[in-house]
Amino acid sequence: MANAQAMKQPPQYNWAWEGKGRDGKVVRGEIRAESEAVAKMQLRRQGVLVHKIARQRAKLGRSISEKDVALFTRQLSTMMKAGVPLLQAFDITARGHNNPRMVKLLLDIRADVESGTALSAAFRKHPLYFDALFCNLIAAGETGGVLDALLDKLATYKEKTLAIKGKIKSALIYPTAIIGTAFIITAVIMIYVIPAFKDLFSSFGADLPAPTLFVIWLSDFFVEWWWLIFGGLIGGIFGGVFAFKRSPAAHRAMDRFILKVPVIGEIVRKATIARWTRTLATLFTAGVPLVEALDSVGGASGNQVYSDATQKIRTEVSTGSSLTFAMGKSELFPNMVMQMTAIGEESGSLDSMLEKVADFYEEEVDNAVAALSSLLEPLIMVVLGVLIGGLVVAMYLPIFKMGQVVG
Repeated sequence: MANAQAMKQPPQYNWAWEGKGRDGKVVRGEIRAESEAVAKMQLRRQGVLVHKIARQRAKLGRSISEKDVALFTRQLSTMMKAGVPLLQAFDITARGHNNPRMVKLLLDIRADVESGTALSAAFRKHPLYFDALFCNLIAAGETGGVLDALLDKLATYKEKTLAIKGKIKSALIYPTAIIGTAFIITAVIMIYVIPAFKDLFSSFGADLPAPTLFVIWLSDFFVEWWWLIFGGLIGGIFGGVFAFKRSPAAHRAMDRFILKVPVIGEIVRKATIARWTRTLATLFTAGVPLVEALDSVGGASGNQVYSDATQKIRTEVSTGSSLTFAMGKSELFPNMVMQMTAIGEESGSLDSMLEKVADFYEEEVDNAVAALSSLLEPLIMVVLGVLIGGLVVAMYLPIFKMGQVVG
């Protein structure tokens, strides 16, 4: 039935308009409606006397990112605090955005709100961009009449979460790029350079040093099986990414493995704890009951190991256990987190204590990423020097040996 109703709804289009507002000033903008007549009727309701209106061509634009959603949340929060009406705030935000897909999304939500749909319900129609945490907080703000305050907290939460993710990515991109470049350079040397030296050495008529023989053997292997090496590497990467996204078991195994990787695992653990505590603090501040808040916390942590543990914590809390006790049983949270949580529960300031924990671990992530970056640069240079330098020395050893014999 729901599908049949959805099929009956007429398609909507973007309409660029120009007219005069209630104050007599010329105003311009875009509106989303199924026809020109409907668009003009909606604008008349807003007190706009339309002079020009034209249907806009559909623009694809880039995909909507988390950064787009975070920016929109901050803009909406700022305008709501300034007393701008909700529909007008959507108009202003859509008009100032440079991503056509984001503009379409905002105009769709605005149209739903204008037709009487609650803001949280309008957001829930787009789960790809607005998760359960986002919608629950919006619903709590609408119910409690504190939408502007919760939008501010939600914007802060999204900005801090994005900052942590950005730091983790920046810590991993540099070594990944260097390793990839080193692999390509090594493959080129193995496939094109070393065979030329092999032809040269075949005319010497003398025994070659062991390092040179080993490098020539590696080169022969690369030349014969290069398609298998590159195909296996590319296939393994794509297969791993596909399994990570589609298979919960593979996702869980990868997350568990990452947490055990030296240095990187500790950074990921701290970032996960920061997101976990920040999410729970944000929901608790909004007045969401603890058991319901824990439903959203696991998914927002970004790690399947912590998500599974959160479900167990939720079960423990729902049966009457304290949050501190349930977190302790998971054995995933450091003593400092446990102590701060216990103090928060005893003093009735759990949200404040959890925010302090999140601030602490976000700073820890900053420091760890900075230390990792300073450590990786010289380490990678040493590894590359040993690898490339070893190949060069191995290929020049016979020439040096021949020079000594001649001398």
